[in-house]
Amino acid sequence: MEENRTSLLEREAEYREKCPGCKMDRLKQEQAGVPYKLLSFIWIVSLCTALQISSLFPFVYFMIRDFHIAKREEDIGFYAGFVGSSFMVGRALTSLFWGVVADRYGRKPVILIGTFSVVVFNTLFGLSTNFWMALSMRFFLGCFNSLLGTIRAYASEVCREEYRALALSVVSTSRGIGLIIGPAIGGFFAQPVEKYPNLFAESSIFGRFPYFLPCLIISVYAVGSLVACKWLPETLHKHAEKAHERADLHDISEHSSNDSGQKDNIVELEDKQIHKSNLLKNWPLMSTIIVYCVFSLQEMGYSEIFSLWAVSDKKYGGLSFSSQDVGEVLVISGFGLLLFQLLLYPPVERRLGPLMVTRLSAVISIPLLSCFPYIAMLSGVVLHLVINCAAILRNTLSVSLVTGLFILLNNAVPQSQRGAANAISITAMSVFKAFGPAGGGALFSWAQERQVASFLPGDQMVFFALNVVQFIGLLLTFKPFLAEPYQRE
Repeated sequence: MEENRTSLLEREAEYREKCPGCKMDRLKQEQAGVPYKLLSFIWIVSLCTALQISSLFPFVYFMIRDFHIAKREEDIGFYAGFVGSSFMVGRALTSLFWGVVADRYGRKPVILIGTFSVVVFNTLFGLSTNFWMALSMRFFLGCFNSLLGTIRAYASEVCREEYRALALSVVSTSRGIGLIIGPAIGGFFAQPVEKYPNLFAESSIFGRFPYFLPCLIISVYAVGSLVACKWLPETLHKHAEKAHERADLHDISEHSSNDSGQKDNIVELEDKQIHKSNLLKNWPLMSTIIVYCVFSLQEMGYSEIFSLWAVSDKKYGGLSFSSQDVGEVLVISGFGLLLFQLLLYPPVERRLGPLMVTRLSAVISIPLLSCFPYIAMLSGVVLHLVINCAAILRNTLSVSLVTGLFILLNNAVPQSQRGAANAISITAMSVFKAFGPAGGGALFSWAQERQVASFLPGDQMVFFALNVVQFIGLLLTFKPFLAEPYQRE
């Protein structure tokens, strides 16, 4: 054993100068403050992953209608569900592959490929001329959209332990804002010839392709994100030819403050190397992923239902909002979410811990969602004020919940497995989220037919169902199901 430890240290000394992960470790030791520059680049790239996920929701109904594939108007939602779910299906099929690539060849190449795929396939989706082209472009976009899992692993490695909650909060905040602003972009800029005839001519490309403009805006942003990737340093340790033959130097350097402590940690990490090949047997990781999937299903269902509920007529329990009204609510809640996550979440997480933040967020969300059907009884300025406050609080709780799970997930594995671990979580989450739009739409349609029911009439049933899923997720955050992982650096 002593010979093995000596050999391990010799190999680390030999490869240290050429290893980008070791350079990042030394940089973190030399710079004790918050790496604002790197976090800003992470925010930019992470936002790119989320914008195109839900940007099509406001206009996909009209896109399918214009393709003339549905024989009846009632069938439009059926085809729209396939287009909406194809992205998640593609991501579910390939996330694990990209996670393995990130662990073997580095985080940065995977981030570059994923960002470039947004530029290509999202642009082609906006130029789709038929249903099958739109379906395939969304599917390929999901197949190459490997950014979320890799960015989460990258964010946990790019800063010191005391700032890890802030780094993962940056990822979840940009993701949450993207899922909010994405539909706003789709709602404001789809069919620009009809909405802004003084700016866009019928004979222009935006007249021939009425859903190209929102896709183009997101693709142009992706080009900017691709440029920002130039300043992202690699964080993966590459000072051994075989990953299973080396220890995680990042974990060693930050767990150890003296020679004896370092030796103990090396022994511990060497023992872990024997068992680390099978992530599926890592119960702290798998239990966290399962909880994450349940909350993701609820989140996607809420995103689908909120837009449908807001634009539905008041006689059906909705808000009678226009698409522009919904866009304004989403934008305002996005800015409120940004301020909370960057300024308030890190100190709250340090005081309470990620698991307690997740539980509290889930608990508070349940009575909040129960109030939504009664908000529809308001009108005028009061309605707009209350729904904006409720949306800000709901989105803040949702992202705080997910951020806590991000931290638990990354603490459950060493650095060398974070790419694969996050890929497993994205694969499982994508499967659950693929059912979100279809399930949420079907639930909403069914609720519209029972306005005079004696038990939970109308939209009360919709938000009750969302709360049931939320409550199940909350129960799963307790022992014996959820095993809180060992605190890693």
